[in-house]
Amino acid sequence: MNELHKILEELIGLTDNEWGVFKSLLKKRDVKAKTLIIKEGSIAKNLYFIDSGLLRSYYFLDGKEINSYFSCDNQFISIFSSFINQTPSLEILETIEDSCIYELSYYSLSELYTKSANFEKLGRILAEKNYLCALERTSTMQTKTAKEKYLDFIKKYNKKIVQRVPQHQIASFLGIAPESLSRVRKEITIS
Repeated sequence: MNELHKILEELIGLTDNEWGVFKSLLKKRDVKAKTLIIKEGSIAKNLYFIDSGLLRSYYFLDGKEINSYFSCDNQFISIFSSFINQTPSLEILETIEDSCIYELSYYSLSELYTKSANFEKLGRILAEKNYLCALERTSTMQTKTAKEKYLDFIKKYNKKIVQRVPQHQIASFLGIAPESLSRVRKEITIS
């Protein structure tokens, strides 16, 4: 939780009083690997901060699992479209490995927005980061080769994600076949 405090101080200049209020609204959860945190069709009622662990969001398309996001230590995650609109999720949020997470409910966050401009700033920053992430991902998926996608992935994503996420999930995330990813990885290792 110390890391979360430090992140919030850096992001929004959180005061000690604001931290006390924020901390009192958090719920800590230790979650085993392969636990569904948000199920398809349920409403994402919480924003999560990952103290330690690894999570992914994904959905099914024509019976195939499509990974849409990975997140690990000291990062926020939710199914944001469901969380923001409080509508049923089209995606699933699942732990890849045992994880320690803190959850903050949608209603608690909404209440914090009314109490402090700093919390409104947090909401804006999270929304901006998610928008930019989605924009960059769309551009990458539409314009880059399999090799370029993978090189971008290993450059931009946390090493824990690159090293611990199963290769078939990374391939799905990059929109390439697992065999293509295997070829690209061999090519990179050789050169």
